[in-house]
Amino acid sequence: MSRIGKLPITIPSGVEVSIAGTTVTVKGKKGTLTQAVDADIKVTIEDGIINVARPTDQKRHRSLHGLYRALIANMVEGVSEGFKTEQELVGVGYRASNKGQSLELSLGYSHNVQFELPVEIKVTTTSEKGQNPKVILESCDKQLIGQVAAKIRSLRKPEPYKGKGIKFTGEILRRKAGKAAGK
Repeated sequence: MSRIGKLPITIPSGVEVSIAGTTVTVKGKKGTLTQAVDADIKVTIEDGIINVARPTDQKRHRSLHGLYRALIANMVEGVSEGFKTEQELVGVGYRASNKGQSLELSLGYSHNVQFELPVEIKVTTTSEKGQNPKVILESCDKQLIGQVAAKIRSLRKPEPYKGKGIKFTGEILRRKAGKAAGK
């Protein structure tokens, strides 16, 4: 039995969950999310608890069981509390600013990078004196916020010698010794 798949999901107050065929819809104060579930996986709601069950112990069913349970749990958490990621821009002259859903990044290239964000994501940028500029993303969709954060990070990945680039706040980078340390 899947350890993740068999865990029940409790529905917090203020969150509505509805199942229509193979589609699970979750509504809350932060937004509405929908997820199509495989036809073999059964999702049931009883007494404010969501249960996910699989029909057999086939490898395919076992893998889908934990997957859909995790996706539904992330949807419930997202519409009730939301998700937030913070990224730091480490480097001399690196800056970030936003206007609405447009993020403008100065990352040491000959031009500024314009990045258009989906409407589901709320972005804020901060730049305090003596600290690295930060880009803060907030959304109810964990998959979307992770994908956008990874795309922003890919614009200038942190390099291993000086650590310059875009990194997640709290991320520990593996650093390499320079040429002088080799002698």
